[in-house]
Amino acid sequence: MIGIEQRAICDGVNFRSIRDMKFKTMRISAHLIVPMSRQTAAENALLPFLLSRASREYPDFTKLGQRLAELYGASLNADVQKLGDLQVLSLSASGIADRYALEGEAISGELAKLLCSILFDPPLVDGLFPEDGFEQEKRQTMELIDSEYSDKRTYARQRCEAIMCADEPYGVNRYGGKEDIARVERPALTAAWKRLLDTAKIELMVLGDCDPAPVYEGFRAAFETLGSRKTADCTTKVVRSAEKINTVTEKMDVAQGKLVMGFRTGTATPDEEVPATRLMAALFGGTPNSKLFLNVREKLSLCYYCSASYNSMKGIMLVQSGVEVKNMERAKEEILRQLDEVKQGNFDESEVEAAKMSLCNSYRTLSDSLGGLENWYLSQTFASHSQQPEEAAAQINAVTRQEIIDAANRVTLDTVYCLVGNGEDAQ
Repeated sequence: MIGIEQRAICDGVNFRSIRDMKFKTMRISAHLIVPMSRQTAAENALLPFLLSRASREYPDFTKLGQRLAELYGASLNADVQKLGDLQVLSLSASGIADRYALEGEAISGELAKLLCSILFDPPLVDGLFPEDGFEQEKRQTMELIDSEYSDKRTYARQRCEAIMCADEPYGVNRYGGKEDIARVERPALTAAWKRLLDTAKIELMVLGDCDPAPVYEGFRAAFETLGSRKTADCTTKVVRSAEKINTVTEKMDVAQGKLVMGFRTGTATPDEEVPATRLMAALFGGTPNSKLFLNVREKLSLCYYCSASYNSMKGIMLVQSGVEVKNMERAKEEILRQLDEVKQGNFDESEVEAAKMSLCNSYRTLSDSLGGLENWYLSQTFASHSQQPEEAAAQINAVTRQEIIDAANRVTLDTVYCLVGNGEDAQ
């Protein structure tokens, strides 16, 4: 049985506990959510990685590592994500549940203290983060950007999103630009850290087999030392329909062409039509039984892979495919033809049931891992009503055939991005 509690710590700081005794571990996370901006994305992105290196109490890797070892091999992690037009900077600590500690230690309380020390009391020297760690994290973050560039499937998706949302914060890379990372200086990081603590919308979570009370008290006491906060406006711009189609072809040294098509769905969180749009996207291209997989890939062999995904925060749907250049135009036409099939209701009940089964199964498996649960409840931050996965599955099962058709008819094509090999053109 999962027990869920939610309460505010102070202005803009929400505490949520998801307690499930089936886990032998627990996880404590702090998610700092700020508007995505080209001016601040790079310095913000560096911060969680830099903060996770040390604190004033544990000022280097060795001492921090020793403390984590004392806590039965606990771990610290940092991450940067996008949630709509927002940048999410995450710090998390994971460890064994209190009841498995040999001497009855309160592991949850100690991990909460450690996470607070990392977030609120970094080892500043003359008001600056240590130079060696700062330079190393800059280098590693640029390497992360390079790795995404090297993965052409990821690169093509990001380029389509950047072109499609060029005038929206969502078009900014979650790490900022590589050149922006290189230009960040240490004083800017200190200012960004203080600004985040004062203005970020903060989601604190404790998940798994854990008593949330000591964790809540630890964070409440830490935030009391900050004084009053003024939370930034964390909204996401939703473009309901495309006014024109942008077509961009880029050349690169690739063996396999990439075709990414970006659509505006006219529906985004917290709209009531989101479940129908999610199911429509699954039926169209989200499962091995979908129209894109069975027709574009299997029957016509126009691509190596072809799938659709729906981003409910932004209200956009992306179709990604790996295509030989000679087949690119045919693949694009067939993808649009399959969308028209859904718009016209040319699908049977077995296709609807397969899509529903796939989505509902994905909701059921969320509770198999703390990471899955954490991502789910983080995605619920801006929903009008925070749902459990079971509630979302029930909504999917309640979607009617006509609602799927209506959802498809709200979809408009915005951007077509083609990545082709050097010396080749999409015909």
